[in-house]
Amino acid sequence: MDTALVVVDASEETKHLVAEAGELADGVGAELILLYVTPDEAFEERQEELSAIPDIDVDYGVASGVEEAKGFARAVGEQVLGDDVEFTPVGRIGEDKEMILAEARSTGADHIFIHGKQRSPAGKAVFGDIAQSVILDFDGLVTVSTS
Repeated sequence: MDTALVVVDASEETKHLVAEAGELADGVGAELILLYVTPDEAFEERQEELSAIPDIDVDYGVASGVEEAKGFARAVGEQVLGDDVEFTPVGRIGEDKEMILAEARSTGADHIFIHGKQRSPAGKAVFGDIAQSVILDFDGLVTVSTS
């Protein structure tokens, strides 16, 4: 493993995943990237909320949204890894699967760590599953945590 990409979200499970991936990446001297993806809908809602504030001219564009997502990834990394493990926080806006795979390609990641939801096969078919999609479309190792 040369570059590990960890997909973070606002769950306790993600913290455990970041800790394990960080320990593994540090142990083998791999670069560690923490990625938070803000879905398009959430970004647009945030833009609307901020533009609705009276008497305040807020320019919340894509650059601001990406920086906010990057800040979230940084906060998770600092909380879980502290100064013990070096990492690079990254933020993106868009569809989870597409952004995860795009980041993996652009950074040369050879291992993705992602938290998956426990669903039945029927649930995956109806609602989709980001972790499953990443497994099917990524040409490297994928570690999926479901606890």
